[in-house]
Amino acid sequence: MDKQETTDFGYQKVKAEEKTRKVAEVFHSVADRYDLMNDLMSFGIHRLWKRYAIALSGVRKGQRVLDLAGGTGDLAARFARRVGPEGEVVLADINASMLRHGRERMLDEGLVGNLHFAQVNAESLPFPDNHFDIITIAFGLRNVTDKDAALRSMYRVLKPGGRLLVLEFSKPLLPGLKPAYDLYSFTALPLMGKLVAGDADSYRYLAESIRMHPDQKTLKKMMEIAGFERVEYFNLSGGIVAVHRGYKF
Repeated sequence: MDKQETTDFGYQKVKAEEKTRKVAEVFHSVADRYDLMNDLMSFGIHRLWKRYAIALSGVRKGQRVLDLAGGTGDLAARFARRVGPEGEVVLADINASMLRHGRERMLDEGLVGNLHFAQVNAESLPFPDNHFDIITIAFGLRNVTDKDAALRSMYRVLKPGGRLLVLEFSKPLLPGLKPAYDLYSFTALPLMGKLVAGDADSYRYLAESIRMHPDQKTLKKMMEIAGFERVEYFNLSGGIVAVHRGYKF
């Protein structure tokens, strides 16, 4: 993507480099209350979504895992325990504030031996070709400026036989669910953001960014164009969330 091109920041159109800056501001603002807000916004169900994604990954002892947009480390902590001391997990995020919270949390949990931290941009990953067995990105792809570049970068650093798991908000499919979900997203979320995190605007952006994110079939096609094969997706909570899985062969 040309840096002079425009892209979506929620419902706004901004220059590509401006989106990167604006997204950074959002997550700097919410980092301190990120885990608490996740629990409140999803009524704790985000933990079940993440467990499901890990189960789909088929992670085994000794494997090397990259958790992109890993934030405060929900997925990375579970992966670190599953790969064991002979494996390796890289908790990566573009946002320094989120990464700092993730590092502090992992240290508190005693997960330091096989867990590493990296501040990276998903669009240009600084890792060797064919390096990771598994890559995950949970609730982060919609915030990436150039999603196609990010998917190509993930494909490059994934080993042949490896797989990518994208856990992301998607498009509700159950009849009658969308109006209720929209009402909740555009009223309750900003209000919770204001009361708990002192920032209604960031949570209004998060609600908007979900609506601008590609739907299930579109993201599947994007992954296939990036090179992934046997791409499939699994709808959770009526399609509010979906897990996409693709392989590199």
